[in-house]
Amino acid sequence: MQLHRAFNPCFSSLFVFLFMYTLVETQLLTVTKPFLLRIIRVLVRHVKYFLGLRFEVSGWEHLQTEGPYVIISNHQSSLDVLGQMEILPDRCTMIAKKELIYAGTVGLVCWLGGIVFINRKKTNDAKSVMADAAKTMLHDQIRLWVFPEGTRNQRGDLLPFKKGAFHLAVQAQVPIIPIVFSSYNNFYLRKEKQFKPGTITLKILPKIETKGMTSEDVSSLADKSFNLMRSVLLEISDSITQSNGPLRH
Repeated sequence: MQLHRAFNPCFSSLFVFLFMYTLVETQLLTVTKPFLLRIIRVLVRHVKYFLGLRFEVSGWEHLQTEGPYVIISNHQSSLDVLGQMEILPDRCTMIAKKELIYAGTVGLVCWLGGIVFINRKKTNDAKSVMADAAKTMLHDQIRLWVFPEGTRNQRGDLLPFKKGAFHLAVQAQVPIIPIVFSSYNNFYLRKEKQFKPGTITLKILPKIETKGMTSEDVSSLADKSFNLMRSVLLEISDSITQSNGPLRH
């Protein structure tokens, strides 16, 4: 399948869906959440079926944690949004890199949705944002979804984790819930603009507690999370490649 033919109409629907979602979260619409969420689910199904994608999710029970928490996941492409919407918990928003605010429609959607933008090139600013985000989490009882790699990565492995998500969790003293998306490389080659139907495995891992931790524990917490998620990524990606088959060049 040619990538540009498949993605243009699908992302138009996706942007409509994202815009509606952000209106719900920012309370700019007075329509009840359940009604809008039903519409959102229909749009998500339309997009994933249009692309021929199927999601296999395990570990649902780990998202039943009460109160605020930080979700961390690997980040491969815009397709991640479809997976996120398969499992997104109530009262959950995101932290994203500052550059996204200039990304046209996506930037507008992010801004309307109240997403917290951080400047990854200025460590002190990022830490300050995380401190404010931690206070907001506790005050509003929300969850935050963070991509600790800091950028999209389709190498089939993880990039080193940045520390922001772990500072956030430790400052708020809330648990971390890791979520791993299997590699897309067996059905989507971005540079070659090749795409075919496939299955994406999402594995939700048990929460990692941070109570009692301090900033001194952030590095070891990040390393522990990285090693855990990397082993799961390699495991589920190998399994899904065997079922999807290789993508021919």
